[in-house]
Amino acid sequence: MEATARPVFCTIVPPHVLDRLARSEDPALAGSARRTLEADAAQRTHRRLTTVLGAPPVQPDPAAARGRALRTVFDAGNRRELPGRVVRREGDPPHQDATVNRAYNGLGATFDLLLRAFGRDSVDGNGLPLNATVHFDRDYGNAFWDGEQMVFGDGDGEIFLDFTLPVDVIGHELAHGLTQYTANFTYFGQPGALNESVSDVIGSLVKQYVNDQTAGEADWLIGAGLLAERVTGVALRSMKAPGTAYDDDVLGKDPQPATMDDYVTTGRDNGGVHINSGIPNHAFYLLATALGGKAWERAGQIWYDTLTAGTLTVTPTFADFARATAAAARGRFGEGEELESLLKAWERVGVPAH
Repeated sequence: MEATARPVFCTIVPPHVLDRLARSEDPALAGSARRTLEADAAQRTHRRLTTVLGAPPVQPDPAAARGRALRTVFDAGNRRELPGRVVRREGDPPHQDATVNRAYNGLGATFDLLLRAFGRDSVDGNGLPLNATVHFDRDYGNAFWDGEQMVFGDGDGEIFLDFTLPVDVIGHELAHGLTQYTANFTYFGQPGALNESVSDVIGSLVKQYVNDQTAGEADWLIGAGLLAERVTGVALRSMKAPGTAYDDDVLGKDPQPATMDDYVTTGRDNGGVHINSGIPNHAFYLLATALGGKAWERAGQIWYDTLTAGTLTVTPTFADFARATAAAARGRFGEGEELESLLKAWERVGVPAH
């Protein structure tokens, strides 16, 4: 039985990155970052209020065929009011705005991966309509899932480009909805880091699915193509080598650890949810590349089975999750290569899975 959904506000760019930008000596960079932080704070407050008061449930269109995406893209017109003006519905021809089309296609790619790889009808398993708003606010340097829909900023053009450019960012944010409707991990500490990690895993799988890549061919970067030319870095995060995605005078150095030896204890970023997610991210990378082939077929299936098994509480530690993945691997594949590779992957990142 899946957990009762508890919507949370989840962004792709960590607060610690925006905090650093907000202290930049360059007024243009600092101004955009502060504006983004203000918008994020307002959305978090809105999310808490709707969680307490109760948001109206989003119902599938009864006329829509099961197993078929139902997408709507809105344009916020560089304002903060959501969802904005409808600019493309399911089945409409491509829009003249490339950002609209990228959002539409990314929603579709994520829907297709969930359906074809895992037999899941949308993020809730029951045909939930997929809504996205583009052109949110002015120079907004983030993208987020607010518990009901996805929202994308245009970036400031100096540090961040358009947030619809990397398809894995779209997959990442939509995957927060998948977690919300399945394991529903609390967004703090290790459960929050697992929430973020699951989104990175699904985001990476969406990109690999779109590009028809094997685990060995994939770059395992999250947000490649998002950073502007002036930034010394390749992405927001690296699942292959956590801590190496960027090392920039303005952004600072990627703080993600790859193993428990470097686990970061902090009260910021909801207890380091965007930082320590590097550890389960790396475990998934190690498993997927050890197994080879298409990563969603075995490694991804184990993670999906773990999310949907109903055996975890909403506050699992990394070790709890690792043991649950071992049970999922054993349940689907037996005592073979999949289980052996999984146990080795968790061992290498310092998380007990027995």
